[in-house]
Amino acid sequence: MEGKMKAKGLTSARAMTVLSQKGQVVIPKDLREGRGWQPGLRLVVEATPDGLSLRPLDAKRAETAAALLGCTGYRGPRRTIADMEAAIRVGAQKSK
Repeated sequence: MEGKMKAKGLTSARAMTVLSQKGQVVIPKDLREGRGWQPGLRLVVEATPDGLSLRPLDAKRAETAAALLGCTGYRGPRRTIADMEAAIRVGAQKSK
């Protein structure tokens, strides 16, 4: 283990690993356990100025967004914000 640092209740935030011939990297056990990462966890890999960053894919958020797409059943032409605001005004006038 190289260096010790407290972050989000973790005791160690730095470790060494090796890139395999297949391009695979093993995340050291204490780092995985410290984050609660289990086998099968989907990770997002992002390029940073210093290398790469790994973070869990927020599957719950992705599933929610996918479920919302097209949930209204509307199949007509796309509406602009101005169209929607005008419809809201008409509806507000009708409800008075």
